[in-house]
Amino acid sequence: MADFVLVAGAWLGSWAWDEVVPPLRAAGHGACPLTLSGLAEKRGVPAGQQTHVRDIVDEIERRDLREVVLVGHSYSGIPVGQAAERVGDRLARVVFVDSEVPVDGGSFASGWWQGRAAFEAVLADNDGYWPPLGPADLDGQGLTDEQIARLVQGSTPHPAATLTEPAVLTRSLAELPATYIKCLLDGPEPNDTVAGLLTSDHWRLVTMDTGHWPMLSQPAELARILLAEAG
Repeated sequence: MADFVLVAGAWLGSWAWDEVVPPLRAAGHGACPLTLSGLAEKRGVPAGQQTHVRDIVDEIERRDLREVVLVGHSYSGIPVGQAAERVGDRLARVVFVDSEVPVDGGSFASGWWQGRAAFEAVLADNDGYWPPLGPADLDGQGLTDEQIARLVQGSTPHPAATLTEPAVLTRSLAELPATYIKCLLDGPEPNDTVAGLLTSDHWRLVTMDTGHWPMLSQPAELARILLAEAG
């Protein structure tokens, strides 16, 4: 059976997976939702990009997990992608959920749609944090009012260094066994980097007809997909 390690994106903690974990465990798999340093109940813990990579690798090694399906959502695809190549034969598959992917020497900020300088200005204006989204920012993402409230209330400011420090890769992500889940309400096509990786025989694409936070908007369907990818 697989051991799922679930890592949510910016602002979020392990709580974001509360409705995904039970069906994974009911199917006989392990499920370990992980809060990264500096977020949620770990708010205030100093963290950079490589801290988050170590958080993931250390959790896998500490628990001696095998047949790991490593799941990264949104921002966390960047540390998850780096961790995936560092855990060796413990990895069964990596699943990127509507996420960024690491580019060697690049950061989340360097891929920002308005440019790195604009993103870094936001961080500087907020005391070195990326402020969470408000309810108006979550329109059109397939979330109910209750789900939006839960997302907003559960979010914490995201530490800047995790977003601006560069990723470190020792080989191409195209060599990893990977699945990319594209959430169509957040845009119909993966970004150019992901599109290139999807040409690899080791990668496959799955789509969901929901927004950027499927663990909240469609947790049962996300769990079904994850179980299929572990098969």
